[in-house]
Amino acid sequence: MASNGVATTARFNASFPAVGSTPQRSITQNGFKITTQKLPILKAEPIEQMTSALGIAPPEMIFGDNYVAVEHAASGWRISFNAFDALDRVDKTGEKRLKVAYSKEWQQSREDTHDIKEVVKPFDWSYTTDYKGTLSPPSPPFRVSSTPIPVELLKRPDPILFFDDVMLYEDELADNGIAMLSCKVRVMPSRMLLLCRFFMRLDNVMLRLRDTRVYVDFDKGEVIREYVAKEDEYEKVREVLAGRRDDAAAQLRDPNKLVDLLPIVAKSLESVTLGS
Repeated sequence: MASNGVATTARFNASFPAVGSTPQRSITQNGFKITTQKLPILKAEPIEQMTSALGIAPPEMIFGDNYVAVEHAASGWRISFNAFDALDRVDKTGEKRLKVAYSKEWQQSREDTHDIKEVVKPFDWSYTTDYKGTLSPPSPPFRVSSTPIPVELLKRPDPILFFDDVMLYEDELADNGIAMLSCKVRVMPSRMLLLCRFFMRLDNVMLRLRDTRVYVDFDKGEVIREYVAKEDEYEKVREVLAGRRDDAAAQLRDPNKLVDLLPIVAKSLESVTLGS
């Protein structure tokens, strides 16, 4: 598992994600192929396989066969986003897990839900992940960059040729909040943007966002990847929202409303240019 937040290959040889019996959705623009797959929540047997492979209890709702992939055939470059590799980035040492009163409730809920007979080693039960996607060999690597994603170009009213919203996993944290990871992708004629977002709300404790954005300029063959981690104490954010006219409780449940309120705790910017 790579230290930069990218697992180059999955450790588990069984197919996670599996290719579904129904066709995936895809579009190809100027040599870039964007593919999404959405299948039902995993059943008991594959959940047991995933638990064994990961070494941690899975979230309540795990869409292990869902994925989003972007590939450039001419250069062999491919990046994908899936639940297994994202969960493989969850801290398994127990050092980063939230040590709050809800921990015991969470453990009991996992034992009841998944019938866990053995004690699973301590881990970050909020399922916080710094996942930036899975690069498949022989993909040219990203390099540290100072070139930001061109937000102004993305604001243009270009036609959207392809859009999808793919859920990867979700957990209600023993009814004390939510942790969820999803991917949204939109493709325009000359560019595309993918957002893989982890959102965690632990009521009365903390709010977290981990956003990975992958921007592709189809004409230049340029790919920019931005990772931003944000978080703050629940009460601090609630107090800010309380002074507004909008429904504070509803905004605390909407990551789109929180993205500009939470301070940045980590950020990285990388890019790669792909030849024909």
